[in-house]
Amino acid sequence: MESNPRLRHTGDRIGCVAIHRFTVFTLRTIHQAKAAVSDPIPVNKQLQALDVSSVEYATRFVELLLVEATRLGASDVHLQPQGEALDIAWRLDGVLQPLGSYSPGQSSHVITRLKVLAELLTYRSDLPQEGRIRAASNVEMRVSTMPTLHGERAVVRLFAPRGQHLRLPDLGMEDDHQKALAGLLLETAGVILITGPAGSGKTTTAYALLREIAQQSPGSKCLVSLEDPIEVDVPGMAQSEVNSAAGFDMATGIRSMLRQDPEVIFVGEIRDRETAECALQAALTGHLVITTFHAGSTAEAISRLSDMDIEPYVLRSCLLGIVNQRLVRRLCHCAQPVQVPDGLLGLAAASALVPGTCPDCAHTGYRGRHMLSELLLLDHDGIAQAILTRRDARQLELLAKDSGMITRWQRAITALEQGITSPTEIRRVLGFSEN
Repeated sequence: MESNPRLRHTGDRIGCVAIHRFTVFTLRTIHQAKAAVSDPIPVNKQLQALDVSSVEYATRFVELLLVEATRLGASDVHLQPQGEALDIAWRLDGVLQPLGSYSPGQSSHVITRLKVLAELLTYRSDLPQEGRIRAASNVEMRVSTMPTLHGERAVVRLFAPRGQHLRLPDLGMEDDHQKALAGLLLETAGVILITGPAGSGKTTTAYALLREIAQQSPGSKCLVSLEDPIEVDVPGMAQSEVNSAAGFDMATGIRSMLRQDPEVIFVGEIRDRETAECALQAALTGHLVITTFHAGSTAEAISRLSDMDIEPYVLRSCLLGIVNQRLVRRLCHCAQPVQVPDGLLGLAAASALVPGTCPDCAHTGYRGRHMLSELLLLDHDGIAQAILTRRDARQLELLAKDSGMITRWQRAITALEQGITSPTEIRRVLGFSEN
């Protein structure tokens, strides 16, 4: 028996059957899809060929879409209602790529199918909802819905299968950064701050550091986290999720975690002054704290915390190191040399490649991503003094360079000359201001 796409109660038997059938299908189909070199029929044509009048249309549509997204390694799938149609796009290697417009007259049923699988309230389309699809033991997806003018919009976030989650050596950091971070993980107190804009892989890096600690000290260190939301299950760490509606916010949670006798604390993200103060206080009381923060550079992270009225002596005492990172797309093997100087887009590289086109990269010119990172270690007297005297971000960055910090721009030029990425990609991610 297949589920009714207009199911009104996710807890009844039909909902359970729907979720079970999706799980069995996904286990079988994802492994088959990954074993194939390429799909003989592109997924957009498969979706277009589905019978819109079939009672199983929404079920089959969602299965095809999510299985192919998993096979390609998409991080997000967007389903946007437009009139009676549903516009589909997915994010590959950090770039949103349109797939097509589908499901005339069936868009609400497709969204409802996702809501059934994520155990959301199918009879409420007037409020945002979030849920998870645990499609198999090693596949997990997060579903977010939002009411819009033309109906409910949905985004599915896909997480790497268990067993494929990264550790520190897998991040693609330069050896000097990797070695320095490994040293910081041996510290017993202080803050490791991972910064960057949205989508730069901050949480992935944080989880990799936590896995490194958990696997190097199995059972001998207590690791706890407070996240909003929990994105990935990390073995060996007690993970908690905030619930603001119940009064369980970041600040309250951090204070409670300190009574759990931890050695290592992960705070999902610093978003406000109170969370920052609680995280730094945890470090001052003898805990290693790993957290993420939105900032454009390592120096800007210090400046932003100072703007939150965090006392300079607290920053100086607590901060061990600050990582700032960006993710650029890697060129496919079909890349071609830059033919004219203008192709460098003003970048001071001796040589560079530009994207080509071939089936292996779906004719995008790129496959996978590469990290550009800078690491500021807070063990330099000049930087310490600059923090205490509240120097601005520009002055802090100059001091950091003088102390030997290699900036993200320097990493970018190296990546260009090594043929890892292209000038266009560097400008897309880092922009045109090299300050």
